[in-house]
Amino acid sequence: MRALIINFNLKNLSVEDFKAQAHIDAMMFRNVAGLISKYFIGDDDKNIYGGIYIFKDSESLENYKNGGIFNFLANHENFENFQTHEHDLIDGPSIIAGGSSIPMA
Repeated sequence: MRALIINFNLKNLSVEDFKAQAHIDAMMFRNVAGLISKYFIGDDDKNIYGGIYIFKDSESLENYKNGGIFNFLANHENFENFQTHEHDLIDGPSIIAGGSSIPMA
């Protein structure tokens, strides 16, 4: 499994408006192929927002990064300092800590 972390700062967009739109947009992530889970993250005091995404594999993550949703986020006029970080998940301790495991086909 692969994790993608996205961070950005809001620019000319209130926190309330951002969160209201996130509620509307959340459903579109249900249709992302290979996406196991997506968490919206935010720190109002530091103006840092984004998401944590867990994908079943590298191919699914790369497909997402080459798709329309990612392109929209990366180029959004109200998101500045857009950054991404990718990581492998360490299955054993993650499962012990309560994370889920996806069987490999």
